[in-house]
Amino acid sequence: MQARIKNMAWPSAIPDDEWEEVAAGIPSKSEPFIAKFVSGREALIREEKKQRSDYAFRQSLSPLGKHADRIVSRIRAHEASTIWNSGLEDILAQKIGGNIYPGMMFSLAKERMEQTQLWKIIRKMPKGALLHAHMDAMVDFDYLFGVLLKTKGMHIYSEKSLDTEEAREGGPVKFRFQKVERVEEKSIWSSEYVPDTPILLTQAADAFPNGGRAGFIAWLKSRTTITNTESIEHHHGVDAVWRKFSSCFSILNNIIFYEPIFRLFMRKMMKQLIEDGVKWIDLRLAFTFRYYKEGHDVPEDTFHEMFRVFGEEIENFKKTDEGKGFWGCRMIWTGLRILDTRKMVEDMDACIAIKIAYPHLISGFDLVGQEDAGRPLKDVLPELFWFKKQCAQEGVDIPFFFHAGETLGDGSDTDENLFDAVLLGTRRIGHGFSLYKHPLLVDMVKEKKILVESCPISNEVLRLCASIVSHPLPALLARGVPCSLCNDDPAILGQDTAGMTHDFWQALQGWENLGLAGLGSLAENSVRWAAFEDQSNADWVQGIKDATLGSGVRAQRMKEWSVEWEQFCLWIVSEFGTDADEVDEQK
Repeated sequence: MQARIKNMAWPSAIPDDEWEEVAAGIPSKSEPFIAKFVSGREALIREEKKQRSDYAFRQSLSPLGKHADRIVSRIRAHEASTIWNSGLEDILAQKIGGNIYPGMMFSLAKERMEQTQLWKIIRKMPKGALLHAHMDAMVDFDYLFGVLLKTKGMHIYSEKSLDTEEAREGGPVKFRFQKVERVEEKSIWSSEYVPDTPILLTQAADAFPNGGRAGFIAWLKSRTTITNTESIEHHHGVDAVWRKFSSCFSILNNIIFYEPIFRLFMRKMMKQLIEDGVKWIDLRLAFTFRYYKEGHDVPEDTFHEMFRVFGEEIENFKKTDEGKGFWGCRMIWTGLRILDTRKMVEDMDACIAIKIAYPHLISGFDLVGQEDAGRPLKDVLPELFWFKKQCAQEGVDIPFFFHAGETLGDGSDTDENLFDAVLLGTRRIGHGFSLYKHPLLVDMVKEKKILVESCPISNEVLRLCASIVSHPLPALLARGVPCSLCNDDPAILGQDTAGMTHDFWQALQGWENLGLAGLGSLAENSVRWAAFEDQSNADWVQGIKDATLGSGVRAQRMKEWSVEWEQFCLWIVSEFGTDADEVDEQK
């Protein structure tokens, strides 16, 4: 029979009268050597998982936490087959050609994900701290533009008329408070518009050529967001989407930083965060704008007044019923990596001045902007060392929290920013998308207790990966690199809210190895690595190592988060547990 099978032409079928003889020679799964192979296989998987960054957290889970983890895994599996299934004949399947799957593109999945049980669960999860978020993209635009239109004295102007679809699509547009309201006959939407003439915003909005005020808001949102179409057009590449992305900030900076709008912006941002389970935020902001006090149409010479209001709004919010339990926020000052030496040094000097005046509000320094298009860190070493020297002379400590490795490159200047960030002593790495390509750096990051601030949806929308399932974060987690989940620029990127539920949901849905326990570890990391207070490098690292066993602010807040985590797990068991879960628990 053996020879017969070997000599049979391919493809062929074994005759029925011979199959029984062949089948009898196939070992069963219960054979000792098969069982031994399976046992060895499972042992190998368990051994590898000991290297994961979330391994210790999983080992420390309470029975309640383990029960909640299993329940969430059951719900995830059920939703994968009943909701994220290409065999379903529904509107979404028809719209995108039937390719529906767990972890699909965020912009296509968003509406559906927000209707799931997993969304309800993750929305309620205590997420700890948000460590990577750019302030000017933190509040949903429906709210922000509503405030803009209600604010008396706001005007719109442009360096050219916005009289055609092409001009409205890409023409520069700015907003500014004016003490004297200007109603002009020559509309900004007209070819007769006089460049740089401020026009009362409500007048311009009502006169918008495509739908009046409603059309104006829709147009403004299209100018300040990465649209659904743009987010999935990966064939246009990274540079194209970054041009649109950068243009969004130039418009938003002219809206947010007028005091009445800024105060409402701050309150809305903090309210949305705490409602989403976020109790602390390390904000980033590039100071490329001018700040205006209420009732003033001449900008402030410095940012001192802005930071006074910033700190005041934080403390006022913490005193409200809505803000009960909110830990607060600080600012990582972000210069632009594209600036020349003089402008960069002037920006650094302004950062030091604010740190001296408001030491509790400035937590660190970073450089931002598209890494591929800006100066690499190795090119700005003189400026960075000058900055550190000036800090020492002024008696202040402003640590680095560098963006690095936000690139598809391998060996490019942008990719190698990771080396410079580590050598310069960064306490965290923003994005670190290409870090997984560098085995030596991975070991150094682990040894030096550097956390990676991962922003999966941002990386997808800005075309570094096609969807969550191809994101490199699982590779870092598997190698034991400490990471946290962050939302980066939620209002621009399509999340529509300041919270982090979308990124947490995508990670849970996209990666089998993560689960609720993995999410819990990422949230705990965010508290462990948050910049709650000024610390020397030695105290910073020791506080991270000590965790809840320490005696400082970090340890106390980690303890608070742990209590909230257990309460959350109890809610999951009470809300979603079944009799079958109880049986599994007893086995």
